[in-house]
Amino acid sequence: MDLDLAVAYRRCRELHRRHGRTYYLATRLLPAWKRRHVHALYGFTRYADEIVDQTETLPPAERAAQLDDWGGRFVAGLHGEQVEDPLLPAVLHTIAVFDLDREDFASFLKSMAMDLTVTSYRSYHQLLDYMEGSAAVIGTMMLPILGSSDPAAAREPARQLGFAFQLTNFIRDVAEDLDRGRTYLPEEDLATFGVTPEELAACRAAGRSTEPVRELIRYEVGRAQAHYAAAAPGVILLDAASQACIRTAYALYGGILDEVAAQDYDVFVRRATVPQRRRISVAGRALLTPTGTPVTLPGPQVTLPELPVP
Repeated sequence: MDLDLAVAYRRCRELHRRHGRTYYLATRLLPAWKRRHVHALYGFTRYADEIVDQTETLPPAERAAQLDDWGGRFVAGLHGEQVEDPLLPAVLHTIAVFDLDREDFASFLKSMAMDLTVTSYRSYHQLLDYMEGSAAVIGTMMLPILGSSDPAAAREPARQLGFAFQLTNFIRDVAEDLDRGRTYLPEEDLATFGVTPEELAACRAAGRSTEPVRELIRYEVGRAQAHYAAAAPGVILLDAASQACIRTAYALYGGILDEVAAQDYDVFVRRATVPQRRRISVAGRALLTPTGTPVTLPGPQVTLPELPVP
């Protein structure tokens, strides 16, 4: 591996280590040769996300210009042009090694561009359209790296795991997203529970939730669990060497739902995080779990809503 490529992989790994603690811990359970490729994909997604999230320092037009410029360099690299960038050489190398679907990356960048102009979603179907590019494609990007005994059967569970992880993040980060001027909780869901955007803003200011907001979050937790349930069959279809990694990520992201429930579904009183002791314990158990053991549905016991057809 040439020096520039090695440096790009190291930069992706450092970005992953700093910003993706849960998934970084899980990635450490992969064989060493796979880890750098997961770091590269994380670096790609995180860097784009950081561009669009510079809400306090740059207006949307400037962030759009930065995203367009970076996306243009990425596309140029896909066409074989020399790319001057601290991260992209590693991303392009990973794409080439595993022949990853270029359309997944185009879909991802399209969803990132949506964050520059779209601040709310009317329905869950509309939110799913956004998450198709921002989350489901991450699962299909990852699948060739993780490996599977049946890639066709594992594809939809991989997509569902992307949905589950992102919806978990949306539930946890309601307060932070409000600070960025965004709400990922569908407007139709707010209306169902009698919650207004103004009430969410008031909860953010007060640092605590009202009862209708807690009931709304309880419902979204159940919806996230339904995605975890749809993703569960795919874990045992992965290569044996990859199962501990995804088993750990599955349990730790799902553990955020446990923490949300433990604080009575109040996502404003504090940011729900899984304690470090539990994180280490989960990773240790995953290493000791026999290959092919089904995963346990995370989160509290609630009635799972029916998921829309993808």
